[in-house]
Amino acid sequence: MGLPNIEVTFQALANTAIQRLSRGVVGIILKDEKANGACELTRASQIKDKLKELGVNNQEYISIAFLGYVTAPMKVIAYVLPVTAAVLTEALDYMATKPIDYLVGPPDITPTQAEEIQEWIDGRRAAKATPKAVLPKLAADNYAIVNFTTEDIVAGVKNYTTAGFCSRIAGLIAGTPVTISCTYAPLPEVTRVKALDKEAMDDAVDAGEFIIFSDGAKVKVGRAVNSFQNAKGIATLNDSWKKIKIVEAMDMMMSDISATAQDTYIGKYANSYDNKCLLITAISNYFAALEREGVLAAGRSSIEIDIDAQESYLLSKGVDIASMSEQDIKEANTGSTVFLRASVSILDAIEDITLKITI
Repeated sequence: MGLPNIEVTFQALANTAIQRLSRGVVGIILKDEKANGACELTRASQIKDKLKELGVNNQEYISIAFLGYVTAPMKVIAYVLPVTAAVLTEALDYMATKPIDYLVGPPDITPTQAEEIQEWIDGRRAAKATPKAVLPKLAADNYAIVNFTTEDIVAGVKNYTTAGFCSRIAGLIAGTPVTISCTYAPLPEVTRVKALDKEAMDDAVDAGEFIIFSDGAKVKVGRAVNSFQNAKGIATLNDSWKKIKIVEAMDMMMSDISATAQDTYIGKYANSYDNKCLLITAISNYFAALEREGVLAAGRSSIEIDIDAQESYLLSKGVDIASMSEQDIKEANTGSTVFLRASVSILDAIEDITLKITI
């Protein structure tokens, strides 16, 4: 009868992709004199009840995360350390147990603590988790780190430092649906930021900086980029990885496929060719649903058995593949491993328009 559980799960995940990725989870690390420990909030009004001992500035730092963009974040998870804490290890250990989409440090975060968060992000992603972070003035060359650099931010009578506004940026990104970008997203509460000319703004974006700027009428986001520059020259990565929207979609697919395979497939079925084909069909249908939702380009998705990987596996086991057909290799016994390869085209958002008018 096939693999009904995995097929149904993939279909459900595809159907909720837009909803899930328009309401992400923001993790906030704070330091405070009175409050301490963890707290989860689903709306800003809960701050006064659940974190009433928290300092006013820290309460406000959480509150602005809920401003979001198209929607507010689904949840803010706060962890409050003692004000004397020099390192963030305790909070980071806690955040590792939660499904964080974007993490920010305290509003007075130090460069050393920012690097500590970056190292934590790298470690979590190496473990196949998908958190990202918004950090102030950290040129990380990392697609999971948003390098927010705007200075002298004023909202009404309140002045913000770059670090003190990171929670707002994290909430804004977390409230952006995967079908659009937060490029040019307005921040209506902000009345002034440090002025940069167009050349300086272009240079900042090209350097992987997330900035906000005034267009004369309102303050809005520049281009929604992360800090990735590919200075390390990783051949498998290209300029698409600089876009926050692209990385969000990539992370969603990786998380959905990994979690569903673990929960409903791995260890539950024999590793036969037929069951491999049923898994391929389930993932293919998931891609097709994302195409219909506008996350992936229509007709550009594919998934199949990785012939090259199968050949390498068989050779490593001493199997003579010289007389084997491609179909023989596809159907060969590969122990407990399933070798697949997929190709998709994630749709970007419209961010540049060229218009020629002839009179």
